[in-house]
Formats: sequence, structure tokens, C-alpha cells
Amino acid sequence: MYGGDTGRSAARRRVAGLRTTGTAAAVGAALLLAGCSGDGDGGSGNRGGSEGGDRKAAPAVSQQPRAEDPYWVNPEGNAARQVAAYTEDGDEEKSALIRRIAEQPVGEWISPDNAEDQVRGVTEAAAAADRDALLVLYNIPHRDCGQFSKGGAADGDAYRAWLESVAQGIGDRGATVILEPDALLHLIDGCTPQEFHEERYDLLKGAIQRLKQQPATKVYLDAGNAGWQTPEALHQPLERAGVAAADGFSLNVSNFQTTAVSTEFGKKVSEKIGGKPFVIDTSRNGNGPYTGGDPAENWCNPPGRALGDAPTAATGDERVDAYLWIKRPGESDGECKGGPKAGDWWPEYALGLARAAQ
Repeated sequence: MYGGDTGRSAARRRVAGLRTTGTAAAVGAALLLAGCSGDGDGGSGNRGGSEGGDRKAAPAVSQQPRAEDPYWVNPEGNAARQVAAYTEDGDEEKSALIRRIAEQPVGEWISPDNAEDQVRGVTEAAAAADRDALLVLYNIPHRDCGQFSKGGAADGDAYRAWLESVAQGIGDRGATVILEPDALLHLIDGCTPQEFHEERYDLLKGAIQRLKQQPATKVYLDAGNAGWQTPEALHQPLERAGVAAADGFSLNVSNFQTTAVSTEFGKKVSEKIGGKPFVIDTSRNGNGPYTGGDPAENWCNPPGRALGDAPTAATGDERVDAYLWIKRPGESDGECKGGPKAGDWWPEYALGLARAAQ
């Protein structure tokens, strides 16, 4: 996985632990039935939410006001458990810093195994809290061109079957889906071999069509970030991948481009594809991109970054549907700059993001 100012974005993590919201017994039952201990990724080792061996009870975490932020806050994610651990240790300063992450909704990255149960657990918990689930699908065949987050479904048929499981898990509950970070951009930049291009376009288009059959599901097709490709290079691939049938597109997933730069870029892309709206990942863009190291790896655990704008659907811009924390702050980009494997929780990095936030 690549990214940063040199162009390629990064999406690397594994699915977090999903259990009870504490709002109703039925919610806890749904998550327990889902078997959402959440660390499995079918051996690909790239999704996020490794929670460590000593599992601390998560503290109470409130949902954000629905009018401003309709997405579900997982009260037992990695950040919430880290808050509990610091609190138990009596470290109130660190507990307060990590709570800045724990109290915000973040993307739930759906792993290959037991997808229907995972998704049902998340969407039922979200519905019980009168919120929508934020789901990230990252399982396209030949994913990440053999980099830190390599893996994905074995082939097109396996992907379609997995996608069907996801759709069944969503049912008629409210969900917003970020569809396949980097998948389209790796076709444009040539990272994905040419022989897989036609199939990938077909899979992305089919995924949008299938997910939009669910009555309360929104779908945003990933379009990379403002430092990767130009709007001129993006619009035809987006159209070929079926963006017309989607609710819009996503920008800056796991990247660090500022909200202002991403908004300007997104509007230029939108103008070329019929005015489609977009969402921006603001999870770690508070200080913008890192420019102090090797440009080829500035996307990977860059130092000195900060949490960005809090998630909200009240952006004040009719083209920007939401600011979202799609990448989960505090989870590693990969084994670089002292970080653990892609997707693993890294409390030191999480603390740095929170300390640097405005």
C-alpha cells in the first residue's frame, strides 16, 4: 500500500472487536451471536483491531448527537479498551487523550470470514442505538498489489459471494459503505496488472448495484486522495466502475491531505461526474501530509500527524456529505517507523495523534 504526497493512498487494518453497546440486551445478544471477537482476517493479516491479550472492560461511551453525526460509536473498540486500561492504571492524562478517539464513530472494516454475522452484529447494534453503521469493504481480489495489506478474495466469484453475505447482513438497517479503498486507483496507476482490470471494474460496478438493493444503504466508491491522481484521470474510471449508481465517492481514506485540499479536489472530480457528492476521511489529517521523510513512504505511520475534523454529517457544504473517520486512528499503517503490522492497535501513535490535535 502506498500513499502521501507521492500519490498512492493507504488502507491497511483489520476488523475491530464488536460486542455490546450497552443500550439494550438485544444489542449485546446480536453482537455475541455474530462472534465478533473480531481479530480474524482469513490469514491476510491486514485489517485492524488486534486488541492484545489482556482485555480491559470498555468504559461507558456515549453516542454523538444524531443530528450532527448519525453514525454509531462502537463502545468496545480498541480506543475504548485503551481508555479502560489507562484508567485502571490511574493514568488520567492518557485516558483523556485516547477518549478523544473512543468517543467518535470510526469505520468497521469487514473481514473475509463470517461477513454476514459481522455485519449483522454491527448494524443491529447501530440500529438499537438509533444510529447508522459505517462499514468499509476491503476485500477485492489482488488487493494492495502485494504491499502491506495484500490479500483479498481468492477470485471474482469468491468476492461476489462475500459481497452477498455483506448485503444479507445489512438487511434493511441503516448503513453507509465505503467501497474498496485504493481498488480503483490501483487500476489507474498501473499497480494492478492489466489482466485483472476488466474483472475489477465489473466487481466494483456489481458491488454498487448489489448494495443499493438494500433499502437503507448508502455507497461511496473510493477515489483515492488529492495527492494521487488528477480529476481528469479519475472521472472516466469512476464512471466505468459504476459511480452513477452510487451515492457518491470517498476521498483521503487513510491519508493525510487536509480537509480544505480534499474538498477543493473533490469538487473538481464531482463536476466531471454529474455533481456527485463525496465524503472525506478526516481521521488523521489535522496537520496535513508529512513531508520530512522518504516521499515513497510518507503515507506509512508518519510522525507528527494529528486527528482531524470530528466526524459529522453537518459539513456546511452541499457537495460534502460527511467528514468521517474511515481509517481508525491509532491503528498502524504497517511495519514501518517502528510500527506493528498493518491494522494493529498502536497506543503510542494514537496518543501522538490526540496530543497534536487542535
